[in-house]
Amino acid sequence: MPLEKSQERPSLSENTERLSRPGLRLTDELELRFLENLREHGRTKGTISTYRRNLSKLRKYLPEDSNLDPAFLSSWQSELLEQGYSPGTVNSCTATVNGLLEFAGRRDLQAGQIPINGEVSSPELTRNEYLRLLQAAKLLKKRQTYLLVLLFGTMDLPLRSLSRVTVEAVQEGWVFAPRRLRVPPCLRAELLAYAGERGIGSGPVFCTRYGKLMDRGNINVRIQSLARDARVSAEKCNPRCLRKLCTATQESIRANLELLAEQTYDRLLEKESLTAGWSDCYKGGEEL
Repeated sequence: MPLEKSQERPSLSENTERLSRPGLRLTDELELRFLENLREHGRTKGTISTYRRNLSKLRKYLPEDSNLDPAFLSSWQSELLEQGYSPGTVNSCTATVNGLLEFAGRRDLQAGQIPINGEVSSPELTRNEYLRLLQAAKLLKKRQTYLLVLLFGTMDLPLRSLSRVTVEAVQEGWVFAPRRLRVPPCLRAELLAYAGERGIGSGPVFCTRYGKLMDRGNINVRIQSLARDARVSAEKCNPRCLRKLCTATQESIRANLELLAEQTYDRLLEKESLTAGWSDCYKGGEEL
């Protein structure tokens, strides 16, 4: 699908029209019709799976009562970058959404691409390195730092939303930051035990010894202090790389499950064809 025109600089009148027109609601029906259209135009299963995963990222951030519009898409791009995705990955997600908008006849809502000239690739933290960070924090008896590594390594939580990790939210099992994020059971148990031992009965779990909220610099310093003992490069010891590992792991699992579901479905259809199908056709015979 040609998307090049979405990069043209709009005129003042076009900008005014974009702002005045309503956004587009992303429905299940629209998404299914869009993906089916890709199949009809010969897109491979791998490409369609990528489009589906990109739309899943969009749905995770899009509130139920919100529409797709330029302001939202710009905010979404910034959120993806904050989560640790590279500009190239964000552009892939943007291209997917732009393709859907073109399919829906709403090119006026398409978003521009993120500049990638001079892009510095973000270091990739492996799961073994992540486990070494946890083990180092445990050996050094740095419990709060251990919990920070565990938090960003298991939840897709923006650093700026750390204050939303309250005792009440952890008890409920959900953190709103700004979308709803599930607190994994292992993390929930660790956080509640820590809060109980520190006498934190309500409010934010992560505070300094003086009761103030932890700032970005303090958190980065704490996690980077594990680098030498964990044998992990200091440039990988930060919330951004931990979150990137979290999302990459989840995407890998979803891709495997998606492939397994397709293979299982194909085997089911083959079995049904052997039972109730036109056997000669299934075995490659000529249709009469």
